[in-house]
Amino acid sequence: MSHSRWKSLRERKLAEGLTEPEDVAEARREIRLSMALAKAVHDRRTELGLTQTELADRAGLTQAKISRIEGSDTVPTLPLLAKLATALDATLNIALDDDDTRVSFTRTITRPERPSRKRTH
Repeated sequence: MSHSRWKSLRERKLAEGLTEPEDVAEARREIRLSMALAKAVHDRRTELGLTQTELADRAGLTQAKISRIEGSDTVPTLPLLAKLATALDATLNIALDDDDTRVSFTRTITRPERPSRKRTH
């Protein structure tokens, strides 16, 4: 069954008043978050023209770990997300609502360095 057909069937059943068990709804939310994060990491990495290996080197991770993140096979910890954001030269934005999950990376604006001031006494 195709995804769109399955989604239509699910929506039709929900419209008829049938409800999902809470554990199924929770699993669906977790999968949606994992997929949104995977897409955001992939999109930002490709926007920068990086390979998975190059991103892994920047973040201090393995290429396999990046592959698992982009494949929605794992949900990273907060410290790992911070490493990814830094490696992607971006700020990580996550919006969690009941039926809507948004994950994106916003390019970090680099500030020009101030000239160092030498103190003379």
